[in-house]
Amino acid sequence: MFLKNLMANLPEVRAPLQKLSFKEKMKWTGIILFSFFILSMIPLFGLGQNSLAQFEQLSIILGASFGSIMSLGIGPIVTSSIVLQLLTGSGILNIDLTTSEGKKYFQGLQKLLAVFFIIFEAFIYVFMGGLAPLATLAPAVYKTMQFILTFQLILGGFLILFMDEVVSKWGFGSGVSLFIAAGVSQQIFIRAFSPLSTAGKFAFGSGLPPVGAVWVFFRSLMNADLWGAAIPFFAILFTVVVFVMSVYAQAMKVEIPLSFGRIRGHGMRWPLRFIYTSNIPVILVAALLANVQLWARLLQNRVGETGLMAWASQHIFGQFSGQIPISGLVYWTHAPNLVEYVLSGIKAGVWGLTPILQALSYMSFMVIGAVIFSIFWVQTSGMDAKSQAKQILSSGLQMPGFRRDPRVLETVLKRYITPLTVMGGAAVGILAATADLTGALSRGTGILLAVMIIYKLYEDIAQQHMMDMNPALRKMMGGE
Repeated sequence: MFLKNLMANLPEVRAPLQKLSFKEKMKWTGIILFSFFILSMIPLFGLGQNSLAQFEQLSIILGASFGSIMSLGIGPIVTSSIVLQLLTGSGILNIDLTTSEGKKYFQGLQKLLAVFFIIFEAFIYVFMGGLAPLATLAPAVYKTMQFILTFQLILGGFLILFMDEVVSKWGFGSGVSLFIAAGVSQQIFIRAFSPLSTAGKFAFGSGLPPVGAVWVFFRSLMNADLWGAAIPFFAILFTVVVFVMSVYAQAMKVEIPLSFGRIRGHGMRWPLRFIYTSNIPVILVAALLANVQLWARLLQNRVGETGLMAWASQHIFGQFSGQIPISGLVYWTHAPNLVEYVLSGIKAGVWGLTPILQALSYMSFMVIGAVIFSIFWVQTSGMDAKSQAKQILSSGLQMPGFRRDPRVLETVLKRYITPLTVMGGAAVGILAATADLTGALSRGTGILLAVMIIYKLYEDIAQQHMMDMNPALRKMMGGE
């Protein structure tokens, strides 16, 4: 009872009282996206040491900007989702998600967990040295500044939580997906076309190599450096390949013929996508890996100490040398750049088996993790055969040649949904891992996520625009 009362009194963004127009949804989506970029540029007051700045790739997956008020990003939201998926999917937490009451309880519990992880991760980031005040401060001032930094992180976490709700209720898609796509798109553009060097100076005329792969490629060709031109060429090539393959996989679907029960001779096809659970499994696996690497980095500061955390850092999570993992779980779940490794091996004539084993370990983790989360997501999000059968029958549709019985329709749908859940999850895992291992612009996981998010966003925008243009279609699809 206490838990239900607590969830009922959590602050939330009020849902619109009526159906929003296309322009209204676009406006709110644009406002939140603009606000996200602005907040990501506001630095934390009193920040001295930023040990998390080197995790640029992880910050994109988490929709975070380490060192700013948005340092937590979507991490707490996604982590709460992972925990609930595991508890519900394993049967430890028994929630009937086929009822509106069960769904409401699940969403409230997820929000409560997100609030907990916002506070928990804020303290962990600061008090374990990830985001710390200046070490030269007096002890009393240093302790006070730690709490000030923690308060700023908690404030940023709540802003992200409510911004996600605004997008979900007033805009297109979800804030979690929008923030990931925005971060990945920004990094791809910078990595491809930035004329600046890593030192922040204009590269041309300074003798320093530019960040943009396009400029590195042409510069290497002009200097007759074929090996130097090969790496940016393959990075651009595999980025394009991942984009094309992701769009192609998104377009694949199975169409089940259905008929209107009251209108003879008329029917439609109910689409079931090959990637049935969309990008959700990859987001959850990538966020899990991001959390593992962050925890390993934070625990590494305790290596010189004694105790459980020091032992876990050395023997389970593993160690880093600079930005590169060298042992433990973080090493075997890290994607090596196989293209660069192969090109270097051909040039130097030196080969090793360890990077290949590391690549296989990473791919196995991505594929198995994506399949598991895909299965859990179907069970907890109303995408299972039973829920889909109820939705089809409530729309006035039925399977031609069969009785109007949800059990019959559920049996037929299971033949498609179960294989699509497993194969779609595995395909997404393979695509993401392959892209990560080829050294594409940005991390391959991020590129895959961005493509799938933007593709889904495009479909939502197109559907909303079509309904606004044709009110009769809106009524048919269940709108007001």
